[in-house]
Amino acid sequence: MLKIIPTWFIRYKFFNSLFLGLSVGAIFTLYAPLEPSIYSLGGVMLAIGMLLVARLYHHILNAKWFFRISLFVELVLLLTMLYFLYASYTYQTALLLYVGYQVTFLFGSYLIRAETLLLQTDTLLTKVDTAKQLGYLFGMGVSYILYKLFAHYGIEDPQVQVYNLHFILISIEAVVIALIWKSFSKA
Repeated sequence: MLKIIPTWFIRYKFFNSLFLGLSVGAIFTLYAPLEPSIYSLGGVMLAIGMLLVARLYHHILNAKWFFRISLFVELVLLLTMLYFLYASYTYQTALLLYVGYQVTFLFGSYLIRAETLLLQTDTLLTKVDTAKQLGYLFGMGVSYILYKLFAHYGIEDPQVQVYNLHFILISIEAVVIALIWKSFSKA
């Protein structure tokens, strides 16, 4: 049986939200080649997938599955970003990135519900949510500064800026994955 180690879990949530804050602006550039109908279709598929995940709650609302699904989501993000660095900006790349991110969103409600059930106390939930918000705010601030630095040094093309940002995102994602491992122990 797995158990959450709160001190490591709080760090994991901070870096996870730092990643989100840094990456949120990049989506507009990454998804630029996609037509709007893709977002509608993706939303329908996401909703159906989330319904299916919700039907599995009786089986997966425990620390073992929470660890596995958290790790899966982060590995999907890492692989998606590595593919982006490898491939050029094309319609197929944008579509694959969109599908990769949608797969991670598929488990969003589950991860929040499982986190709430497993942490159990308002004190831990407060610490986790505080770490998440601080990570997100810090990530958004650093993102703003990085885009301004890119422009200052003559990197004006949004695609080049987002490409360069992904080296930082991959580094943070590696930290996130390491922190997931440290956040759980056998009870």
